[in-house]
Formats: sequence, C-alpha cells, structure tokens
Amino acid sequence: MSASHVYHRPVPPRRVRHHRLLLTLPLIGGSLAVAAAAAFILAVLWPSGWQGPPSGPNAPALPVTVAGVIFNIPPAAIRLPIQRQPGAHERLDLAFLWPSLQPPDSAAPPNVPTKGAAKPQSFERVFITIVPARNTLPPSERVRTIYPRFAESESSEGPDGLAVLAFQQGSPYQGEDLIYDAAMPENFLVRCTRNGAGPTPGVCLYSKRIGEADVTVRIQRDWLEDWRSIAGNIEALLAKLRPA
Repeated sequence: MSASHVYHRPVPPRRVRHHRLLLTLPLIGGSLAVAAAAAFILAVLWPSGWQGPPSGPNAPALPVTVAGVIFNIPPAAIRLPIQRQPGAHERLDLAFLWPSLQPPDSAAPPNVPTKGAAKPQSFERVFITIVPARNTLPPSERVRTIYPRFAESESSEGPDGLAVLAFQQGSPYQGEDLIYDAAMPENFLVRCTRNGAGPTPGVCLYSKRIGEADVTVRIQRDWLEDWRSIAGNIEALLAKLRPA
C-alpha cells in the first residue's frame, strides 16, 4: 500500500478530552495552592481599615504589627475604633490607666482639666503612639546629634537626681526641657513642655525604638517627682504589649 493511502484512525473525542484533563490537573492544583497562600497572607497582613467590623473593647488582645514589629494590644486600650483590628497597621494610638496600666473603661470619660481649676489636674492616663520609624533618627541618636545644637549649655537640678536642660529661645524646641537621670542619662530621658498658666499641665515624651517601630509614651511632667517608678512602669507596660 502506498504512502498516499495510509489510513489514520481518528482518536475518539472522549479520549482527547480525558488527555487534556490530565494535562490541566497540575495547573489547577498549582493555582489553588497559590490562591490559598495569598489568602492566608492577606488575612494576616491586610490593612486594618479594610477588614471586618472593629473588635469590641472587651475582646481578647489583638495580634497586630507596625513596621513588622508584633504587638498584642487589648482592644479597650486602642483609642480609635477603626484600629481595633488584627493585622498590619500604619499607626496605633493607645491609652492606659495610670498607674494600674490597665486599659481604660470605654464608658468612663477621662479626667480632663476643667476651666478655672486652681492647679493642673491629673489625666490619670498614659498615652502611647506607635508608628513606623522609616528614615527618622533613633531617640539615642537625636540626643547625641540633634538636641545639643538647640539646648542651653548648663543644666539645672531637678527632682530626685534629675537634671533639667532648657532649650534655647528661638529654637524648634523653644519652651521645652530635656529632663534626664543626671548620673546615667541613658537610663531615663524625656523631652517635656512646661506647665502652662491655669490647668494646662506640662507633658513629657518618652521615646523608644523597637525594631523598625518608634514608640512614644506621653506622661505628665508633674509625675516626674517619682520618676524612678515612672521609668519602671513604662518599661513594664511596653514589655506587656509584646508577645512572650
């Protein structure tokens, strides 16, 4: 029989479909694996504002991250309801009762200064802000390279072994003071505004770099009379927010 008369037997359609299905099964399986992995990553790291409804203030502590740093935050301590979500956040604003370090009762308003008060009143709360560090200098570097440019040359004596170094008039920190442990400044240092006229209290900023996140704790200047307990309580609170 000549080549021109060679008979090619047609492949049944059912066998063709079965062969194509076998070829596509690995592709389908790979796609499902990729989709499952993507869903898991999005569930953990999706921005908090795009997740479900915020957690209630009495819910268990939420695992959250800021700049890749993990924190366990009680929802009642989160000041903005939209931030009461697990996952990644660009910023966290927290408040705790002082000195108990417990989350505040959401139904009770803070003790804020009232008009006409004879002296500054205690807020009885400590406020914490957590943001990504990005390209900012760490607090220890600011103390060495930035603040000395604008501070006075001589310090004055503060309460219980603290030193008070005023910033110069006309500087970016005019009206503020650096207050630190005179014996070992690296142990405790805050930047404080001064008590204003009437009920306006001075506020001190305690800053700390944790990984790639900057943590700023705001306390009242009048509390520095017992600064050793303040320093210990701040460190205890920050340690409490980190997972074991």
